[in-house]
Amino acid sequence: MSEKSSEKSEMSTATFCQNALQKKIAPKSVGSVQTRIATAARHLGWSYTRTRDAWYADPRISIRGHELRRVEDVSGLVYEARQEVQKNEDAIGKATALLGGEDAHLVRSIVAAVRSVLGLRNSA
Repeated sequence: MSEKSSEKSEMSTATFCQNALQKKIAPKSVGSVQTRIATAARHLGWSYTRTRDAWYADPRISIRGHELRRVEDVSGLVYEARQEVQKNEDAIGKATALLGGEDAHLVRSIVAAVRSVLGLRNSA
């Protein structure tokens, strides 16, 4: 992945976390911004400074996978990119099931072709 596309994905993850923190985890009804950040930190189990950096979507931070999952769990929101990957995996699963798995080589070839079309790299 190029550096620019990596920055974009990190920024979109940071923006997702920022929105989840401000709108779902610690909405305005909680109180002042400092109180809201402290409340969000408690809910997430993060430090105040880590939560503050995510709150303001500091461009220097990188949201780790387990942190993203925690934000999703606490807020009830789902990160859009994860939905896309799940849709693609479901489509691949359905295609494999339709083929019945009779010829393993054929199934692998079709799955590889579907992954290629969807822009997914073969991780095997």
